[in-house]
Amino acid sequence: MRLISSADPALWIPVTGSLGFRGRRHRKAAIRMLLAQAGAGMGRETLPGARFGSWLASQAIPFAMRRADGRVLAWTWRAEPDLVVAMATVQQLTPQLRTARAMMPMEYDDTESFPTPLGVGEKLLMPMPPAASSPPSATYTWDTGTHLVTLNVVCSDRERFGTLESALDDLARSIRIADDLTGDERDVLRLPPA
Repeated sequence: MRLISSADPALWIPVTGSLGFRGRRHRKAAIRMLLAQAGAGMGRETLPGARFGSWLASQAIPFAMRRADGRVLAWTWRAEPDLVVAMATVQQLTPQLRTARAMMPMEYDDTESFPTPLGVGEKLLMPMPPAASSPPSATYTWDTGTHLVTLNVVCSDRERFGTLESALDDLARSIRIADDLTGDERDVLRLPPA
């Protein structure tokens, strides 16, 4: 199962599929932001070797995402690449994954219904995470019965996180599952889940 998206190019820069110099600045900014958030979570201003690590990761991540073959999509905010990083993934729903979801902390029970073409999913906004060092985040999930589609968003600025909600909702609504149809199925009409 692969994901596709029609994310607004005026707002989002795709990190997935950008190789070499194309998208390099946005990849590095997104990785630098994530490494800074990881350092803050460990009580450090910066992690040792973070500059080299972000460069190395910016070179390796596009190849890893290409190997993921549509199971991972990632974007950064066009106007400010180190403000927001969004990543959509699809995983097969195994009993272990269902168990892990059922055992999530109580904060994850505050979800609201979120209808999209993928079906009715769940939306969880955490503008003020329990740990002061944690960044604000949003999580959108859809259970298709066989797979779990998740969009995780991390923001580096608590004050500006609330202003991004409508853009995040639009990004979540743009995510679709790409069906691999064989030649004789080209006239099949696909309806979204009821």
